[in-house]
Amino acid sequence: SAVNNFKVAVLGSAGGIGQPLSLLCKTSDKITDLYCYDVAPVNPGVAADLSHINSRTKVYSGTGPEELDRVLDGADVVVIPAGVPRKPGMTRDDLFNTNASIVQTLIEGVAKSAPKSKVLIIANPVNSTVPIAAEVLKKAGVYNPMNLMGVTTLDVCRANTFIAENQKRDVNNENVTVIGGHAGITILPLLSQIPGAKFSEDEIAKLTHRIQFGGDEVVQAKAGGGSATLSMAYAGFRFTDRLLDALAGKSGVVECTFTENSITPAKFFSTPTKLGKDGAEEALPFGKLSAYEQEMFDKMLPDLQAQINKGVQFANK
Repeated sequence: SAVNNFKVAVLGSAGGIGQPLSLLCKTSDKITDLYCYDVAPVNPGVAADLSHINSRTKVYSGTGPEELDRVLDGADVVVIPAGVPRKPGMTRDDLFNTNASIVQTLIEGVAKSAPKSKVLIIANPVNSTVPIAAEVLKKAGVYNPMNLMGVTTLDVCRANTFIAENQKRDVNNENVTVIGGHAGITILPLLSQIPGAKFSEDEIAKLTHRIQFGGDEVVQAKAGGGSATLSMAYAGFRFTDRLLDALAGKSGVVECTFTENSITPAKFFSTPTKLGKDGAEEALPFGKLSAYEQEMFDKMLPDLQAQINKGVQFANK
């Protein structure tokens, strides 16, 4: 693709995350062609609705499995928010069987029709769905670790928001490093590395917990009406936008993302990552941890590894 002339496919475009994510993509001057795919009958209407917006991005829809190949053909970036949302009392694990199958099917399509595309996984549980995607791509002989990224940006967005509120600072200047995975205690914000911030031990514990379980806050507040969709769509778009910058040749683009790397003993791990024309080009070391962070790291690593293995086993059963 020429600079700022990208084709992006959103798989799951009619859902709670997919609709606002597609809306944000439609407003991007970097995306010339937006392909909206879903199995829901309302999907052609979502695309028609978006197509009336006066931005240069052209919108196309594909609805149902027989149209997946057409949607994926030639895509530079494929973003996957497809799947079922969390309801109160549900863990991300309860979602596992449904969403694991959905991701597997969609990635089989990617392997066939867009094997060189950059694939961004939003569908939860990310700690398991990214390894599933990797296994499916491996089986098809088209796996490139630089092309597959789990979107953990919402954890960074939440951290930036909560830290700015706590420190009474401008949120636009915050860029908190959040490492690990994308569920509960596997999410580890590195508050000790935030320049100029001061926290009591109590604040560190409370802020860390709120960043880890911010999703539950929204699930409860929506009272059965869904999970975090708008903030997730924003975070998904933010990461997509940053990746498009990198693909267009911008240098110095670094974002936290969940990829296969050798930074820790876990096969997949979210860490600041250099994005470039080849995708997730280099996972960067996350730096020195405080004693509290090291304790949390040691505690979460077995959980993260178990969730990764669960995905690998699902894909190979």
